[in-house]
This record gives sequence, C-alpha cells and structure tokens, in this order.
Amino acid sequence: MDTHISTTPFGRRPMTLGMISSQVAAKAMPADLTVHKWHVFQNIKEARGALGATDRALAILDALLSFHPETALYGDSELIVWPSNEQLIGRANGMPPSTLRRHLTVLVECGLIIRRDSPNGKRYARKGQGGEIEQAYG
Repeated sequence: MDTHISTTPFGRRPMTLGMISSQVAAKAMPADLTVHKWHVFQNIKEARGALGATDRALAILDALLSFHPETALYGDSELIVWPSNEQLIGRANGMPPSTLRRHLTVLVECGLIIRRDSPNGKRYARKGQGGEIEQAYG
C-alpha cells in the first residue's frame, strides 16, 4: 500500500487537512465584514484553551498584528504581514529564535495564521500594477 504525504511547495512541512481547511475558511470571508483587529485578538485570548494556543504563541500573534498598519480588518482585503524573525523577536520581548519558530508553528496548527511557503523558501511579495500585494510568501 502506497501512501502519499502532501507537503508545502518548498517541501519542508507536511500539509494537514486542518491547514487546508483554514485556508479555505479564510478565503470564504464575507466581503462586507469589518472587524477591529484588537477586538478579535481579545476574543482569541479568551478562547485560547479551546483553540489550543499557548500564551507565548499569543505573544507572537500580538507581535504579528502590530505589523499590520490598519486597525480595521475588512473581509475583502487580505491581512498580510511578513516581518523577519529578528523583527518579531524584537516585538516579542527578546524571545529566542527556536522558541519563536515553535510558537509560529503552534499558530499555524491552531489555524490562526496561514504560512505560505515560496518555491525557493524565501520571504517575498509579488505586487500588481497598482503596487498592491497580490501574492506574499513567508
């Protein structure tokens, strides 16, 4: 019996059904929905036990949210940030790099963030003709 294990395009992490379903749910967001990012973060903090998120993972999520310039999140726009690990470490109060990577993985497994791997494993964004980000990796 042959089994196939799907991986991300770069081939480092296996793709789980939960990762795929969180990506589908993120794309199915109603276009007319507007929420305040810090209210959503507060709700996530209250439900962290049910989500399976740790307090240090929430510190990373807080740092990631601080990189998004707007406080209102709209259903028709994507919430894309791709700071370096050094920038995240700085905003997460000097957390060691290995701990940062471990808790980023927790956030991905909980379905709170989506990590898109580029074909070459680098972080970059492709912008459209208007200068807006069309695809972001990292």
